Amino acid sequence: MVKAQSPFLIVNPKSYLYGKKSLELAKAADQVAKDTGLQIYFTCPYADIRMIAENTEHVIVCAQSMDPLVPGRGMGHVLGESLKEAGAQALFLNHAENPKTLSDLYATIKRAKELEMITVVCADSTVEAKAVACMGPDIVLAEPTDLIGTGQVADDSYTVETVKALHEIDPNVLVMIASGVSTAEDCYNVIKLGADGTGATSGILNAPDPAVRVREMAEAIVKANQEK
Repeated sequence: MVKAQSPFLIVNPKSYLYGKKSLELAKAADQVAKDTGLQIYFTCPYADIRMIAENTEHVIVCAQSMDPLVPGRGMGHVLGESLKEAGAQALFLNHAENPKTLSDLYATIKRAKELEMITVVCADSTVEAKAVACMGPDIVLAEPTDLIGTGQVADDSYTVETVKALHEIDPNVLVMIASGVSTAEDCYNVIKLGADGTGATSGILNAPDPAVRVREMAEAIVKANQEK
């Protein structure tokens, strides 16, 4: 069973990339993970999970969501066993673009634990993040929704206070700060401020060379962690 480690980087193309383009960036991220030793997650559409898992060795393939059902009835829902068998080792849950109810989120985290899959759970405020931390996720992504995709990073105080608040609830939970993160410098700063990890979508995909941006971000995270 793979375990979430600090520090880490999540490369999250959402549904902007699929098929060959998704695999191309995944392979680049895989090489960066190998070269730096950094734990790197790569999210992709459900249909691409097996292809990416079978063509990479070092990235953690991350599904974009999951439902709390067990094998049997559940037409149209996302079965955890199928994700895991395809090669997914982690899950994104409760993203602003695909939110869950409180009860559904808790049930899904519980199912993920049964399947020994890493959970990355989103929250759009420190208050919500604290509630999520009580559910026992591996990683809490505490991101103000209004900063997603803007290139504007949350204030330093937000990062410091959020990390402190979540670790008071569960010292084992890893804290991810990512809203607005778009450069290597942004990655360096949030890690230095105490976050365990970060990640990006537009900051990577809009770069002149997304593969180079992934490498820059990973190296910045490793450097910041060494200087803590």
